[in-house]
Amino acid sequence: MAKSTSTPAPKKKPAVKALPRAKRQVPSPSQIQARKYDVVLYGASGFVGKQTVAHFAQLGHLKNAAGKPLRWALAGRSADKLAAVRAACGAGAKHADIVVADAQDAAALGQLAQDAHVVLSTAGPFALYGSELVAACVKHGTHYVDITGETPWVHGMIAQHHAAAVANGTRIIPFCGFDSVPSDLGTWLITQAMQEKYGEPCERVKACFTLQGGVNGGTLASALNFMGSDQAKMLADPFLLSPDRDRKRSSTGHQDPSGPSYDVDFKAWLGPFFMGPINTRVVRRSADLLTPARGKPMGYAKNFHYQEYLRFGGGPLAAAAATAFSAGMAASQFAMTLAPVRALAGKLAPGPGTGPSEGSMNRGSFRCELVGTSASGHAVRGRIADRGDPGNRATTKMVCEAALCLALQFDELPGGRSRGGLLTPASGLGAVLVARLRAAGMTFEVD
Repeated sequence: MAKSTSTPAPKKKPAVKALPRAKRQVPSPSQIQARKYDVVLYGASGFVGKQTVAHFAQLGHLKNAAGKPLRWALAGRSADKLAAVRAACGAGAKHADIVVADAQDAAALGQLAQDAHVVLSTAGPFALYGSELVAACVKHGTHYVDITGETPWVHGMIAQHHAAAVANGTRIIPFCGFDSVPSDLGTWLITQAMQEKYGEPCERVKACFTLQGGVNGGTLASALNFMGSDQAKMLADPFLLSPDRDRKRSSTGHQDPSGPSYDVDFKAWLGPFFMGPINTRVVRRSADLLTPARGKPMGYAKNFHYQEYLRFGGGPLAAAAATAFSAGMAASQFAMTLAPVRALAGKLAPGPGTGPSEGSMNRGSFRCELVGTSASGHAVRGRIADRGDPGNRATTKMVCEAALCLALQFDELPGGRSRGGLLTPASGLGAVLVARLRAAGMTFEVD
């Protein structure tokens, strides 16, 4: 068991050069199998973290690469809280170990990473609690997934760790919850269908969302922390997460929508989607990572465009609702830049570790509709949908299955065993995650 010290180690900014290239080697299957755990659930006592434990507690039938039962553990800073979560999840969790490691304790996190094949983190805000864990995973060749939507933080992780993760074949894959699996995998499926059916890359994809659900305290804490930092200004860059982002690019067609519009393809009034400034950056990174500089196209056109919206329906009432929502969203975004407003929101919002009731989460749902077009005018449509609160139930399913892709089906993942880096769900997990989510009851359809 990794143990935290009484005084957290000072937070350091890891540098890629700390790992000499000569020592960066992809861990062999035997080295990985020798690790103590297939998956470690970090942040397991949080609101979504508890749901990941419940999900894993139902997986007693799963076997790892050695044909033995899946080996997993709960991790966080409080042994008592972790033990309580394990007990609450019943017999399916009783054999899970408990690992104590504070988010700022580099030594404890290093031991955790050495013991794990895959780390799944739900401990946000990630800008506060995620950096040391990612650094430890890259250093020790431990694959990693999380549920962050904090694009400026991920931008920093790319700058610090992408090169090292590429060199040692470590897959660091943020955005594996509702931020941004439906957008990223949905777009990837559309581009693949376009290439296979019409033999040409997809030039443009647009998506619209319909959803019902609540927000947990951890998500709100991440948003408030983000809006109170200097990083908020970075979100205006539509290519924030893209490789070679410093090269001159035109932002035409890539700006986030700010007002209502009627879309003939969806036959509905649309408004700006509050998650669009997150998801669009992730999809654009996937397009860049999956489009080779030369050779056979991978489905994304060279100047690929992606945008997404919130669906309000048809008719004058929907038009009015889209207009009102657009104005309200703009006003709230401005208000959240003011410190007094953020302070008040923090007092009124549910605290970390809290969230919607079980009944409310069960009644939730989401639907994502996508339309892709090619330069010659061919079109492909798709849908992704699931029952359950998107920010909690669906997110839990997505991130758990993402971790299991890495733990159980690593050799089937896109790019082969040697692929590493700060990846996206599409570039790092692709069809394997689509298949696992379909098997778990999520709808993925492409016409």
